[in-house]
Amino acid sequence: MKINWNYIKMFFLLMLVVGLFAFSSKKNDKRLVSNPEINFNGEDNLFITHETVSKLLIVNQGGTKNVPKETIDLNLLESALNSNPMIKSAQVFVDVNGRLVADVEQKKPIARVEHSASFYIDDAGNYMPLSTNYTARVPLVTGDVSKNDLQNVYEMAMKVKDDAFLSKHVTSIHQHKDKSISLRLRQCAFEVYVGGLEKLDKKINNLKVFYKKAFKEKILNNYSKVNLQFDSQVVCTKS
Repeated sequence: MKINWNYIKMFFLLMLVVGLFAFSSKKNDKRLVSNPEINFNGEDNLFITHETVSKLLIVNQGGTKNVPKETIDLNLLESALNSNPMIKSAQVFVDVNGRLVADVEQKKPIARVEHSASFYIDDAGNYMPLSTNYTARVPLVTGDVSKNDLQNVYEMAMKVKDDAFLSKHVTSIHQHKDKSISLRLRQCAFEVYVGGLEKLDKKINNLKVFYKKAFKEKILNNYSKVNLQFDSQVVCTKS
């Protein structure tokens, strides 16, 4: 019987590759992990520090330095970071050099609620605690506001954030007990009464027209209240 040496060579070559892969994987699993590397994505101003993230990793793993890679529960570490109210999302992995890496995206505040226990509203409409590390320059929210019911003020705050005129001029948002909204503008003494948030774009366009005309005529300080709740007109109350 003729022996097919090509098949034999292929078999031994395959066994060699499998053996090398298994050896490499076992060696990689036993590689000791270095201190965690923390990367913050897209933000210069940190509401949560590198030290805090590092401590979260250490506490939940019982130490992350000089431990075998195979003993680290990456899912547990990711869950610990993602449960932090300052963090929007986090990914944790060990790179080929044995470095434990955490890529962190912070929440982005769009308004600050002035309450018995003040807090931020983030850009997803969720509660975000204040930071001792950095204070965001965002509009204040006052009035009848609960952190369990933020939808109304969130909608108004997002409109302020996304509109160039409003983001430049609005300093505060006030929610009344009936959930109607008032605004305060920078360097203006009058209250802007928005009312309900239906037809909000139309109301804001009316405000812009009024502001431009009153600014040009230098009569902005002649009013105590600017009422936007009517579709086709702006009703002003003189001081």
